[in-house]
Amino acid sequence: MSIKLKHIKKTYDNGEEVLKDINTEIEDGQFYVLVGASGSGKSTILNAIAGFIPINDGTIEIDGRDVTNLPPKDRHLAMVFQNYALMPNLTVSENIIFGLKARHVDKEVQQERLNEVLQTVHLTEYKDKRPTNLSGGQRQRVSLARALVSDAKVILMDEPLSNLDAKLRAEMRREIRALQQHLGLTVVYVTHDQTEAMTMGDQVMLLNQGRIEQIGAPLDLYNAPANTYVADFFGSPAINLLDGQLMGNRLQFVNGVEITFNHELAGPVRIGVRPESVRLTPQGAFRGRITHIEPLGDGTNISVEIGAAEPFRLKVSDQLNLRTGNEIAFDILPDQMMLFDADDRLVGLGPINELAV
Repeated sequence: MSIKLKHIKKTYDNGEEVLKDINTEIEDGQFYVLVGASGSGKSTILNAIAGFIPINDGTIEIDGRDVTNLPPKDRHLAMVFQNYALMPNLTVSENIIFGLKARHVDKEVQQERLNEVLQTVHLTEYKDKRPTNLSGGQRQRVSLARALVSDAKVILMDEPLSNLDAKLRAEMRREIRALQQHLGLTVVYVTHDQTEAMTMGDQVMLLNQGRIEQIGAPLDLYNAPANTYVADFFGSPAINLLDGQLMGNRLQFVNGVEITFNHELAGPVRIGVRPESVRLTPQGAFRGRITHIEPLGDGTNISVEIGAAEPFRLKVSDQLNLRTGNEIAFDILPDQMMLFDADDRLVGLGPINELAV
């Protein structure tokens, strides 16, 4: 089932505008991620789709039907919450089919759906246990099973993995994504975690203070961010944003390094460089002192003072025998720079010609 949001606006009674002209289309069978910092409006959008809160303007369509003013029970959606919302006095099976019982679904149908969904989420052997006897991951599976047993074709998920540890989050990301693809579900997924957005979503909407910054495939937002906000949100370590000056076919960085760069713009710009878009070399045009180093086993993160406003962040795939205070030199990979104008909008991506040392 598809979902269309047309000119959605939401203002609280105190006058705070929390959603500002939200427009998007979520295709049937798509895993659609709403991501952003706290207060960006992502959970408000999810609650508006669910019908939990009214909107002030715009329309919400589900499978071509205007549901803007329909109550939640008539929207044929299922919800998975952050806090599981399980009843501790009921068994796993009883929690899963609670909604079916409330709707007076035939008992044989209840049992048939229950058995199917227990197998789907690998909980058959836990069906008679209570939530207090389950791990966090198992409880989240129960919450997911309760949504699946409803036979809804659209599932809304509100930060369902935020209460889990890092290893279990990674496992559940894979399980939820595989399950969604296997069942052909339309999923709208809210998170503040860029890793979840990048690894799970078919499409990602990045929100900032109630506005859409960019919508696209995860790698599109990473490789061609619409502006510096998007560029800075995705990536760990964060992107380097350096002030510069375009003069003819020359680009001069704030620390004095110049490179050949042909572009129609002239004047002040900001240059975005991902930490991995560098090459360590003794002859590098950029030189500086290491201010911080993080050995990761499979690579190394380094911060280097190069005469800019902030230390330059590098991410290399090697284990390096370096320490704080060491001097290093590096070059920026010529085809991976981003150029932003005075309004912080992306106006150019490499290629860049040879470095002028």
